[in-house]
Amino acid sequence: MTFIACAVMRGGTSKGVYFLRDDLPADAALRDQVLLRVMGSPDPRQIDGLGGADPLTSKVAIVNVSERPDADVDYLFAQVVVNEPRVDYGQNCGNILAGVAPFAIERGLVPVQGARTRVAIHMVNTGQIAVAEVSTPDGQVDYEGDVRIDGVPGTAAAVPIEFRDTAGSTCGALLPTGRARDEIDGVAVTCIDNGMPVVLLRAADFGVSGYEDRGTLEADSVLKARVEAIRLKAGPLMNLGDVAQRTVPKMTLVAPPRAGGAVCTRTFIPHRVHASIGVLGAVSVATAAVLPGSVMQGIAQVPDGLARRLAIEHPTGEFTVDLVKDSLEQPDETARAALLRTAALIMDGRVRVPASLWTGC
Repeated sequence: MTFIACAVMRGGTSKGVYFLRDDLPADAALRDQVLLRVMGSPDPRQIDGLGGADPLTSKVAIVNVSERPDADVDYLFAQVVVNEPRVDYGQNCGNILAGVAPFAIERGLVPVQGARTRVAIHMVNTGQIAVAEVSTPDGQVDYEGDVRIDGVPGTAAAVPIEFRDTAGSTCGALLPTGRARDEIDGVAVTCIDNGMPVVLLRAADFGVSGYEDRGTLEADSVLKARVEAIRLKAGPLMNLGDVAQRTVPKMTLVAPPRAGGAVCTRTFIPHRVHASIGVLGAVSVATAAVLPGSVMQGIAQVPDGLARRLAIEHPTGEFTVDLVKDSLEQPDETARAALLRTAALIMDGRVRVPASLWTGC
């Protein structure tokens, strides 16, 4: 057997396996084969690996010291598909991002700076920078705290994250079609990318409320087929090309808020319904909510002012996004986004793969 050092961590509302880049094969194709074996894919139960039989728990972070002057570490996100022999690098994951800074400190890639340590993270998938702040009293990461986020039991230490220049990170423009509203298959949509490519659709246009639970939506084969048909047509319009084998864009049904937030969401990622909402998906949704002419008009409840706090409702609670502008004359799409996540170190050790697959570095 070949044993590979790794850590299993919860980042936000996701869970993944974190590796140092140099502990994995340098060849990309071989690395993918190793990651598939580590996670136990393709298998709906991932019974022979560390994956949790759900897209939210079949994720990988690959981390190394960055050569960029504006970043401390590089973070490459890999979505390991559960039931297919495929690893997708076509997106970021803002939840797994929450564990990158603690992992980098644990591995000695970033020195502790005091009671709080700031880590600038280059998101390799899209080339953007995020800055995460980690609690580091007594010279080590402290995971315990009093911050609660919906979708995660209990409380943990806060990991505030600020995003820089995320607009158009994957599609090349905040509004890749050049418009705040388009029509696909007779349905009004907003195609947006502020860190995550998302297609927004009004739930009412599909004959649903947008308040259904995950199981109800996933069991609705007619709804899923209509959403997927729109997704496949949206891909080329968003400069993503053929997305039949990709996990982007995400498809988000929106409805008026019912728990005091800005908007209620149900997100297909893209074929399962998210238990909550992705970090960068929430940023894209919040940005669309403040854009004139988007499908959110008449649905979202948006505050005024330079600093706007939007609670994005999802199946297990809400996700708060802060959008900040420097002036009222500044377009909304240039607003800075920040949010609050938590992380947990679950396991630190070694995972094994057959030596017949890879003999190690």
